[in-house]
Amino acid sequence: MQNTHNHNILREKNFSSGLAKLGWSPFFQDQYENSAADSVPARVVGVHRHVFSVMQGEEVFHVSLAGRLYNQATRIYPVVGDWVLVNEQVITSIFTRNNLLSRKTAGGRSGRNAEVNEEQGIAANLDFAFIVCGLDRDYNPARIERYLTLTYHCGIEPIILLSKSDLQQNPEQFVCEVEAIAPGVPVYPLSLYDTEAVLRVATLLYPHRTAALIGSSGAGKSTLINQLAGKNIRHTQAVGERVGKGRHTTTSRDLFLLPGGGMVIDNPGIREIGLSRQVAESMSAFPDIEALAGQCRFSNCTHTCEPGCRVLEAIASGEISSRRLNNYIKLNNELDYTRERQNKSADRVEKERWQHISKKVKDLKNRRNQQWK
Repeated sequence: MQNTHNHNILREKNFSSGLAKLGWSPFFQDQYENSAADSVPARVVGVHRHVFSVMQGEEVFHVSLAGRLYNQATRIYPVVGDWVLVNEQVITSIFTRNNLLSRKTAGGRSGRNAEVNEEQGIAANLDFAFIVCGLDRDYNPARIERYLTLTYHCGIEPIILLSKSDLQQNPEQFVCEVEAIAPGVPVYPLSLYDTEAVLRVATLLYPHRTAALIGSSGAGKSTLINQLAGKNIRHTQAVGERVGKGRHTTTSRDLFLLPGGGMVIDNPGIREIGLSRQVAESMSAFPDIEALAGQCRFSNCTHTCEPGCRVLEAIASGEISSRRLNNYIKLNNELDYTRERQNKSADRVEKERWQHISKKVKDLKNRRNQQWK
């Protein structure tokens, strides 16, 4: 890559048409008009450790992140879909986002001083998210509910794709089951090798719109992207027959511009859908249970055995399923656990802060005593 050539292109100001097809809007234009004159906007289309791929017009450039952004207290790093300002192949600023799809960092704390509830950004500035679930051993309504909670909290419209529908004699049965737990959300059965079904998905991705694909490994996300692109741009692998689990074919997050003008972001399979405290508190995937809970006799009803529980009455009448209530209670228990860990973390941080202050005071006294000897 010729640096001088890249710099000249990145400094070019006549780029409105090239940015528009990448999703540029007045929301970002207003921010850009107040930015530094020597920086130009570009969209992040790939994140590979500390190297970021950005796109402006037809070309993709590899850039790094300014050191001050790595060291800032907020630790807001670019994710795929972000709009950034670039100067001399360095990202100098990140535009305010329309939205951010994120989850709690997998595996909990990564170190002694790590935040208990640290969130991991997945993709930014989305018009909607495709929740992809295979109609094989990958099928898990409870996981779909957690994905819905995630997207609702982030302010992103969800669309559910039930891939591998050709494996089932009656895929509409699964569509009805998912529609029952996701009222108002579009649900599409999808055979990844059915041209008409893929075209139906493609029509949702009209020009300038950006969608993210989220789902577990082996759900068919990479295969779908290849079908939408009309060529193999993502490597795929077969699902393990013995355990029915997908292998992590995709190891990075990337944005692809499709022939129809839409954009799609592929993500590695998500094995653990950790919900942050803020996400879990929204409980947006359970509006039916939340509405019924407000009618219970006791305000602290646990919906397990209390008299006058409107939720239990709804289960008895078949209005909602016991499985759905169990998932709701499980998510509530996770929220309680997260709150407890968050409080313990805050107490620990405060204790360490006072220990540090006490040590500083003690050291200062010792130095003063030595000076007077």
